[in-house]
Amino acid sequence: MAVRLRLAIAQINLLVGDVSGNVERVIRTAAEARRTHAANVVVFPELTLTGYPPEDLLLRLHLYDQVQAGLDRLCREVRGIDLIVGYPRRLDGKFFNAISLVRDGTVVATYHKHLLPNYSVFDEKRYFDPGSAPCVADIVGVPVGLTICEDVWQPQPVRLTAQAGARLIITVNASPYHMEKGREREQIMAARAQENRLPAVYVNLVGGQDELVFDGDSFVVDADGAVTQRCPAFDAGLFAVDFDVDDGSVVPVAQELPSVLSLEQEVYHALVLGVRDYVEKNRFPGVAIGLSGGIDSALTLCIAVDALGADRVETLMMPSRFTAAMSLEDAAAMAKGLGVRHSVISIEPMVEAFNTALREEFRGRMRDVTEENIQARIRGSLLMAVSNKTGCLVLTTGNKSEMAVGYATLYGDMAGGYAAIKDVFKTLVYRLAEHRNRIAPVVPLRVIERPPTAELAVGQRDSDSLPPYEVLDPILERYVEHDQAPQDIVAAGFDAATVARVVAMVDRNEYKRRQAAPGVRITRRAFGRDRRYPITSGYREM
Repeated sequence: MAVRLRLAIAQINLLVGDVSGNVERVIRTAAEARRTHAANVVVFPELTLTGYPPEDLLLRLHLYDQVQAGLDRLCREVRGIDLIVGYPRRLDGKFFNAISLVRDGTVVATYHKHLLPNYSVFDEKRYFDPGSAPCVADIVGVPVGLTICEDVWQPQPVRLTAQAGARLIITVNASPYHMEKGREREQIMAARAQENRLPAVYVNLVGGQDELVFDGDSFVVDADGAVTQRCPAFDAGLFAVDFDVDDGSVVPVAQELPSVLSLEQEVYHALVLGVRDYVEKNRFPGVAIGLSGGIDSALTLCIAVDALGADRVETLMMPSRFTAAMSLEDAAAMAKGLGVRHSVISIEPMVEAFNTALREEFRGRMRDVTEENIQARIRGSLLMAVSNKTGCLVLTTGNKSEMAVGYATLYGDMAGGYAAIKDVFKTLVYRLAEHRNRIAPVVPLRVIERPPTAELAVGQRDSDSLPPYEVLDPILERYVEHDQAPQDIVAAGFDAATVARVVAMVDRNEYKRRQAAPGVRITRRAFGRDRRYPITSGYREM
């Protein structure tokens, strides 16, 4: 006789380390899944009770005591619905990335993650021991196989689970976002479903955690690998999934699929979510931004307002003698259009004071980038003073192209607490500004159209110091994100002298990047967690 299994996907936003708060959220969500959706089982993301990634919190044994207390509380308080929840488990001197099926006060089954990723942003072999046994548990008569994240990226763990009798695969995940990651996940799950002729549910975390953003984007595939249901990306929520079960066959009931986001849409959502959660989870009252009249600070302002609301954003325009009138006008127009508080503080008297103080020290030396950097550092000091006085967080406005080649001033435009567009190449900055203008025209057209300039010297343009961004960014993508050798980049059609120049700038500016604020990761290879190179090194490729 045919029966129906209803599963609720808990695509939720958690706070790393807040075990009691996360347990409370699980209890509330489970109650909602039972009351509102009449679900048989509710499934939560990987390491639910600690949040992800807990990093070296996992080395503190007291954390495991808190986790066990939280699991005991779930056993006491969650009734009338099965619960699949992730947590770090200490057992017989070993440590596992685990999930358990909890039913009316009892831990019915527990699975230990088999494959521990140790690449890119992942470091799980530092903390966990691998599991080896499959786990299949009965939920309303359906043999359900449990797996965790990396386990589905290789065939063996799911194959073992299918051989153990599973008719439905559930995988819980904390899979961080990078551009087009959702398509990769669906391809991987389609392959596992087709190999084993089993439907599968992919449950993912949502929210920002320091540099990482988790996009949710949970989904269901049938035994042919076709997506039958997809949850909204970048949105927390509880989503019901139905399965028709008849004579051992488990078939997901298809739902209308939401539209797939464009690249610009998904990146912009990720940046907004990353900024919002960094500010909210660290309890900052708001943010301050140095608004220059240029494209980078314009995009950063849009992200901040969309993340936090205009009432929590303050902008400072800090002109010098080199600041163009259009920069002042466009900055004021943007601030007014978005409804944020806007102040103008001339740095000219401070620049003169610095130059006077340093006159004897610099006597006999030509004016150079030093005087330009003094301007940037004065601006950084003013922003940090506002932060110090108000408690707000300074958002830096540098992009990935600049950070890659060191086109930024330590303790100047790099000064701040969080870097909203740190992982966004300059050419993508323009595309994102145009995307935001399609929602509402808030970035003045000439901000997008004018040649980029730091305005630290007469007639200065970025192209005086750097190759055009249309040339620079593809070289950087190949060298930084794909680890291509310079000679291979040249072989792809790029000028050899330009490639050599760019590679040298990237290599010698590692010391700057090491001192940069954390920022939202949106590419496969972000500076910081992903790409870790020595500052002191004699290695050269050219």
